Parts: sequence; structure tokens; C-alpha cells
Amino acid sequence: MKGYILKRLLSLIPVLLVVAVIVFLIIHMTPGDPASVMLGPDASPKEVAELREQLGLNLPLYQQFISWFGGVLQGDFGYSFFMSESVLHAFISHLGPTFSLAVLAQVFAIVLAIPLGVIAARKRGSIVDQSFMGFSLIGISVPSFLLGLFLILLFAVHLRWLPVAGYKPLSGGFGLHIKYLILPAIALGMMQAALIARMTRSSMLDILNANFIKTARSKGVKERMIVYKHALRNAFIPILTIIGQTFGTLVAGAAVVETVFNIPGIGQLIVNSVERRDFAVIQGTIMLVAISYVTINLIIDLLYGVIDPRVRLSRK
Repeated sequence: MKGYILKRLLSLIPVLLVVAVIVFLIIHMTPGDPASVMLGPDASPKEVAELREQLGLNLPLYQQFISWFGGVLQGDFGYSFFMSESVLHAFISHLGPTFSLAVLAQVFAIVLAIPLGVIAARKRGSIVDQSFMGFSLIGISVPSFLLGLFLILLFAVHLRWLPVAGYKPLSGGFGLHIKYLILPAIALGMMQAALIARMTRSSMLDILNANFIKTARSKGVKERMIVYKHALRNAFIPILTIIGQTFGTLVAGAAVVETVFNIPGIGQLIVNSVERRDFAVIQGTIMLVAISYVTINLIIDLLYGVIDPRVRLSRK
């Protein structure tokens, strides 16, 4: 198992290298000079040239990449002259709202999706199953920002049950913290709920038709025990995979929802950085999000052995 973990950790290096190259090239191929943007329209060419030299923008592109990626490997993701702080510090300071939003959205998705998927699998072909398919199709099709606007209109404007937008940190009280995150969490988690529910239904259908389930039924084992103890556990590996992938997507894709609900998270940090051409923050933040994504998938991969001992045996 230790050898497998080491192998998986080493396999992350080429993945992050590819991500780093793509991010770096996309940022530097975008029109515009960050030095000119930082100094403003009244800056002289001499001042712009001096700042470009200070930032290393006058170096060849490959040297800029080597310098930046070398810093990333040492934990230095750059420095933002706009915010007068390191990129890592800016990322950490904005991580709390995004992490809270992503966790709450994922909890909402799991609590809603897994029971619906199990019920749909048990009632295959019935009106319940067809209703589930309709729900999942709507959940996948409706964009999160549009759903967020509908939720604001209904629950914040008309019913006035929840705040329209904004964010309250956990230090201000757990109830108030959740109150401000309920609507954005639903808007962000609905698509994930549809994906998890469809995967749950598909996995459960495969397992419920397996021979060991038929044997358990012939022996008189209660249906609830068969579904939730035997079938769901054996069907959970693909469900766990989609949960891990969707959580990484939640963290990476929260930008639009955070903008709609005015939440000061990672997404809003990236949007603001794009508007002011803060290359260092854009590059560093995307790299940190990519590292978070692959780390989450690594953890999910290692959890396979906890859920299904056969996975542990196959890795020895």
C-alpha cells in the first residue's frame, strides 16, 4: 500500500507540470501588458520598462516559466503588487468562503442524490424512476448562475426567508454562516446532485441484478438489508469516484456563484485578478486549485481500499 501511495504521489508531478505549462502559456498569450496596467495610462515608457524588468517580463518566455515553476515547487506562487501580498497568502485568505460553500454544496448534493438514486433503482421503470430522470435532466441542464437568480427571486425577494447576497464568516455564528450560504450552496450543488444521483442509480441497478443479491433474497434476507448493506456498499466505489470529482469541480467552478451572491472566495479572487491583469495571482491561484483537485482525487482513490477490501488486495 505504501508503494502504491508513493507511486500515485509521483504520478502527480507530470500532471501538475502539464497544468503549469498550459496555464502559463494561456496567461502570457493574452493581449495586454501587466506592467502598463499596473502603472496606469499616465506612466512613461521608461517606467513601464523598469517595472517589466523588475517583474522579469523582459526575459524569454522559457526563462520566465522556469523561474515561476521553480518557485511553485518550493511553495512560492508569486507576489501580487496589486494587493501587496504573496499569492499563497491571498489564496488562503479567500479559501474559507469557497471551502465552506463547496462543503455545504457537496453535503446537499449527497444527502439529496444518494437516496433518490437508490429509490429510482428499486423502482426501475415506474413513475418514480421517470420523475427522477426528469429531475436529473433539469439539474444537469440549468446553469448554476440561473438557478441562483431564481432562488434569490423566490426565497430572498418574495418570501424574504434568506439574505439576497453576502457572506458571514463562521466566527459570526454557525447559524448565520449557514443562512448566507444556503442559496448559493443549492445553486452550486444541484448539478452535482443530478450527476451523483444518476451514478447511484446506474451502480445500484448493476448490483441489484448480481447473483449474490439473488442468493440473499432466496435466503429470505430483508429487502432493506439487501439494498442498504449489501448492494449500496458494493455500488459505492463509482459513487465515491463521482463525489470526489464533483467536489473538485465545486472548488474550481464556484467563481460564477460567488459572483452572483457576492461571496469573497477564490472565484471572486480570480475574477478580480483577470479584470486587473494580475498575472501572478491568476497563475498561482489556478495552480493551487489544480493541486487541490488532484489531492482530493488522490484521497478518494485511497479510500477505495477502505470501502472495498478487494481493492487493497489488488494493489499488493
